[in-house]
Amino acid sequence: MKQPIIDFEVLSRVGADRRSFKAGDVIFKAGELGSELFVIRDGTVSVQVGGRTVETLGSSEIFGEMAIVDGKPRSATVVAETDCVVVPVGEKLFLLMVREAPFFALAVMRVLATRLRAANEATTR
Repeated sequence: MKQPIIDFEVLSRVGADRRSFKAGDVIFKAGELGSELFVIRDGTVSVQVGGRTVETLGSSEIFGEMAIVDGKPRSATVVAETDCVVVPVGEKLFLLMVREAPFFALAVMRVLATRLRAANEATTR
């Protein structure tokens, strides 16, 4: 599934931080509490559920978005497949992004909807 492209210029303008991970680093684990989503600046990550990779994501894609919406524990583990740089987006930055670049909120909602549809399809197979 190809996600909408995130505009890093807007993220830079609002002062977003960056975090770097080496290939093999765990970015977060299923069951951990989370309060931010992540936008991939460079590199690739794998999203794992039950020890199985369910998705591989690359530049400008997002992950961890459910934490911004419901504040529940993480539903998946995310591992850096390559050296990567990600931009964490907490609630305060998310709201700022929605105000400065409303398409950002729509992009996040589209990712949530696409992943929900994929999960629904997987359970009916």
